[in-house]
Amino acid sequence: MSSDPVDVLIIGAGASGAAAAWSLADTKMRIVCLEQGEWMNPSEYPSTGRDWESRHSGDFSISPNRRGRITDYPVNDSNSPIHVANFNAVGGSTILYNGHFPRFHPSDFRVKTLDGVGDDWPIDYQTLEPYYDESDRLTGVAGLAGDPAYPPKQEFLPPVPLGLSGAKLASGFNKLGWHWWPSDAAVATVPHDGRDKCINLSACTLGCAQGAKASTDITFWPHAIRAGVELRTRCRVREITVNEDDMATGVVYFDEDGKEQFQAAEVVMVACNGVGTPRVLLNSKSKRFPDGIANRSGLVGKNLMFHPYASIYGTFDEPLDGYRGPGVCIWSQEFYETDLNRGHVRGFTYECNRGRGPVSTAMTGVFRNHIPWGEGHHEAYLDMHNRMSGMVSICEDLPEESNTVTLDENLKDSNGIPAPKVDYTLSENSLNMLKFSVDRATEVLEAAGAKDIMTESPIGAGGWHLMGTARMGTDPDRSVVNEWGRSHDVKNLFIVDGSLFVTSAGVNPTRTIQALALYVADSMKQRLANLFD
Repeated sequence: MSSDPVDVLIIGAGASGAAAAWSLADTKMRIVCLEQGEWMNPSEYPSTGRDWESRHSGDFSISPNRRGRITDYPVNDSNSPIHVANFNAVGGSTILYNGHFPRFHPSDFRVKTLDGVGDDWPIDYQTLEPYYDESDRLTGVAGLAGDPAYPPKQEFLPPVPLGLSGAKLASGFNKLGWHWWPSDAAVATVPHDGRDKCINLSACTLGCAQGAKASTDITFWPHAIRAGVELRTRCRVREITVNEDDMATGVVYFDEDGKEQFQAAEVVMVACNGVGTPRVLLNSKSKRFPDGIANRSGLVGKNLMFHPYASIYGTFDEPLDGYRGPGVCIWSQEFYETDLNRGHVRGFTYECNRGRGPVSTAMTGVFRNHIPWGEGHHEAYLDMHNRMSGMVSICEDLPEESNTVTLDENLKDSNGIPAPKVDYTLSENSLNMLKFSVDRATEVLEAAGAKDIMTESPIGAGGWHLMGTARMGTDPDRSVVNEWGRSHDVKNLFIVDGSLFVTSAGVNPTRTIQALALYVADSMKQRLANLFD
């Protein structure tokens, strides 16, 4: 048991915890981060071996239930058509993300005002804009300035090349007169901040052995540690403790040997993602907070948003890039803003990707009866190999209190801590948006010359984006934290991850998560003299 309190204790070393630690380091406070995972060794990433595709179904699966690493915790998501994807390590899920790196649009912060759904955020795009820029400098964002879908924004690295796949898909959008633009990517296309450029190892979603993809273990964390932040790995937090004055006093956690420890802290910051954060808060029960710390609103764990995904791929007559190159190439936000003639409110982004690996191609062809067993097997496979390309639609998920993260009554992790239970239902709006996105993507692929178009909607294993379960707001009855991330109930408790999101937008959230973390940290620094008032 440690009676020596640190100034700031951060739970979680992923996208948000890393950014917050880096920002707060310049205060010279004593900052400690507890991460239940460990440092990853890039030389052991799947992209260094020939079995990289098979490991996607094993120790590098996006599903913690399938991976079963000692650093993972189980998730009961049997009552959801979309299953949780995450990774527990220094760098968190940025180890496995694709590096697709969009910003929110200004409209995403005002959906109640504009479209009468969800709620408006207590902040706007202009509030976050300088923090987007700050995060982008350290991350190293590859992109092309001038995208008409966004306000002007600076890009720091040359864009990822379109490649054969990107050019082919762009031709389809051009024929239809629809928006497309080179994707913003968290991939170094030239050497940046000590990291070398992308060399097309291809298995981006299995960890980047080259170090070109900007996972936060190689972007924010080296700078934060050099500035004096202490990062302890294999430390799984069970609960945040609280005193009679409704102030957090520290955390109880299990170390690598399974021994219970206590770390006292003046400030506690939670950065465990939209499922892990409510899990910690709900497990932190006391006389003061019988329903979990910071949960007097009853909203901790409610309003879970995923982003329903649809996959739309086709095969082409001519060879394309196959799986070679960074996964991202172009995006389209033609259908991003609300048009009620489409049968839904809000919208989505098309994230256009290159093809699939040789094993994935074969499995796709067999399962969809495009590749027969026996006679004609090899010929049919060659018709698909290096000839597939397509996109996913990232559909905005509206907040609903019935979509929840609670604690499972029976399932526990290896330290005996109750596991999270997810209950989630696709809304009629999401189902209509998914169908519309599949139909329009099919038109794009056909216009580009694709045949044998294959779709999956929603993608069952597509729960990459975990948002909304500890939302920010100015009304303590309708939100968990205030407009700069501080708990309404516990004045020295802060949240910095995707749990804060009021709405989900129609884009990947990591860039906004990191901007929010920097914004919360900067707000704290500006208020150090009266932080708990």
